[in-house]
Amino acid sequence: MARVLLDNVTKVFDGITRAVDNVTLEIADQEFMVIVGPSGCGKTTILRLIAGLDEPTSGTIVIGDSVANNIPPSKRDVAMVFQNYALYPHMTAFENMAFGLKLRRYPKDEVRRRVTEAANLLGIRDLLGRKPQSLSGGERQRVALGRAIVRNPKVFLFDEPLSNLDAQSRLTMRAELKVLHRKVRATSIYVTHDQAEAMSLGNRIAVMYNGVIHQVGTPSEVYLRPVDRFVATFLGALPMNSCDGVIRWVGGKPHFVVGRSSIPIPSRPSATLGTCENLRAVLGIRPEHISLKPATEQTRNTVVGIVTMIESLGDHSIVYLKISDNDTWITEVEPNAHIGVGESFAIDIDAEKVHVFEYGNMGRNISLASD
Repeated sequence: MARVLLDNVTKVFDGITRAVDNVTLEIADQEFMVIVGPSGCGKTTILRLIAGLDEPTSGTIVIGDSVANNIPPSKRDVAMVFQNYALYPHMTAFENMAFGLKLRRYPKDEVRRRVTEAANLLGIRDLLGRKPQSLSGGERQRVALGRAIVRNPKVFLFDEPLSNLDAQSRLTMRAELKVLHRKVRATSIYVTHDQAEAMSLGNRIAVMYNGVIHQVGTPSEVYLRPVDRFVATFLGALPMNSCDGVIRWVGGKPHFVVGRSSIPIPSRPSATLGTCENLRAVLGIRPEHISLKPATEQTRNTVVGIVTMIESLGDHSIVYLKISDNDTWITEVEPNAHIGVGESFAIDIDAEKVHVFEYGNMGRNISLASD
């Protein structure tokens, strides 16, 4: 196995489209790194650059101890698992898994041993005689995983491998991938647009947008301390609530003022906040960090919202509240909560969980403690 380093890597297509923009990222030996971001942000291009299927416009790619820029794909010792399985329809599962080994002229006994071991690991030994058309999506993906495992590569590359599965199969395969990584202990780079996959699978995650990596960290670090508004709103089962306002100092402490509400900002030692006064900014608060109270209990530290929609999801409901002409907030409540559309509520905010961002969709988080 091996570490992977991208050092100031840029990829420009046709001299115009900057798919990857000066990316530096190091993946440690045996780490499971997830690159997450919306479609078209450059995730798959990074995988293709590591695999050698595309060449970087500039920058250096290191695999193990070797600079890989001029090493052909067949010599890089990486295995890629694709979204669409990429299985040969005329071959059995065994033949698909063995194909790469046969091309490399491995002895028949070694091929059979490796395929059998991988099949046992993935629980598909009984499927080895069947062709892809007779397999379910989850079974096909296990065969594709097996084809990668038998090669025992330095690095595994996963290109949204669960996207074509139904919801229940995705959950099952997600759990199996975590177990598989613990057993194989391979350096793995996994790209997805699904933030739930990223948060559950990665030792660390890299959040990417428009060819740029905005933040790298453990799932909890990135979720709890987003460096900018994009990261904050992209991650989370429910999107972060936000609204525009201004920062003002009240009693020697910074507050976020929106309408008649004045919400205290956590007393983190932020150098930026210490110089702010009447600065236009964006408040962010996650849905789990707000609660609803009767409108009669409104205070200066609450925001008033009018219920516009309720989604019942069985074990909980999602409530949508209009707090201004431009902003709607959401939160979860118990399924038997007595809440109706058109009712007004005071929204109580956990002030210690408030984030404040520079104005704009990509504004940096100015409420983070200074390093």
